[in-house]
Amino acid sequence: MEFPVPSRFFVERSRLVAFVLLACGSLAGAQSSIDSLFIQARSQEKAGNYAGAEQTYQQALVSAPGNLEALKRLGIVQQTELKFSESIQSFQRVLQKDPKYPQVNFFLGVSHYGQNEIPQAIESLKTELTTAQPHPRTRFYLATLFEASGQVDDAILQLNQSLADKPDDPDALYHLARLHKGASFQAMERLKNLDPDSFQVHLLLGELYSDEGRNPDAIRQYAAALQKRPNAQGIHFSIAVAYWSQHQYEPAEKEFHTALQENPSDGMTNLYMGDIAVKDGRFAEALPYLENAQRVLPGLSQVHLLLGQCYQEQNEIEKAKSELISAIAADPFAAQPHFFLAQVYRKLNDQVASASEAAKFEELSRAEKEKAQLRNGMGSDK
Repeated sequence: MEFPVPSRFFVERSRLVAFVLLACGSLAGAQSSIDSLFIQARSQEKAGNYAGAEQTYQQALVSAPGNLEALKRLGIVQQTELKFSESIQSFQRVLQKDPKYPQVNFFLGVSHYGQNEIPQAIESLKTELTTAQPHPRTRFYLATLFEASGQVDDAILQLNQSLADKPDDPDALYHLARLHKGASFQAMERLKNLDPDSFQVHLLLGELYSDEGRNPDAIRQYAAALQKRPNAQGIHFSIAVAYWSQHQYEPAEKEFHTALQENPSDGMTNLYMGDIAVKDGRFAEALPYLENAQRVLPGLSQVHLLLGQCYQEQNEIEKAKSELISAIAADPFAAQPHFFLAQVYRKLNDQVASASEAAKFEELSRAEKEKAQLRNGMGSDK
């Protein structure tokens, strides 16, 4: 039997298929080789052998001169070795081929930062923000660079945007707080230079001392501010809070009373007045203040707690129960409402519920003490 002679078309097609298969096999082999080198280099990096990793990435580039990922990784290793000039060259080679190759503009900016080339670093990080998935630390480093170049407002803006993406970033929170603090002190110095005995200086110092817990100093500054502007609104409230924080309830009540004359519907002033009256056992007198506070601050646990105490003392047990349950709903981790609710259930002859609330009170009290001890321990280490 004779076989037909293949036409030229079929011969050429067979050759083309064979060529494609051969090329695919070569590419697969080359990629496999590159992947192996990447794995080897990463192992060297993890072991701290950065010089060895650099050589391995160089070897990968010999096998695949145009491999952008190999160039990027080479640049990162060079950056880790503090070879910033060489890393910049590697990153720029990548960007010549692909101006928005993933995260390369970020690492280029970091290398420029390492060279103290602030304007170039800022531009690189700005470009990184225009890519599809910018490096997560881009805004943080950009904020640091803006601060270094004296652009504080831009630095704060970047930190705020960074925290919008990652609200629990401690570095961003620290730097944002530090920048605000620095700006505050600068403004304070300028204010002092204008008039060290001005109303604004005394008021601001009062607020600063109050934030620091220096209540006697805060009171003195607030009083000095009032001497400058006797009709200024809100200062009596601040003085009252400073007295209240020191458990000096008599002068606090006097100042709160004056503050209430300025703004009778203020929820916090009414709450403080009710709190002082409850502490003094004047429950009937406390009720109107607390009811006013509740209208303005309906979701505040402390309002419900104090109302519950008042109703309990006036033997309005069902009202007391309702308010204390609302206090717990508003703040499930507060211990005090469970203590008073246990007493209310005891008056209602519900011993099981009373015992349950007492147990919750003990549990939450222990948790509060442990947190307080932890905070105090951390403070003593500083």
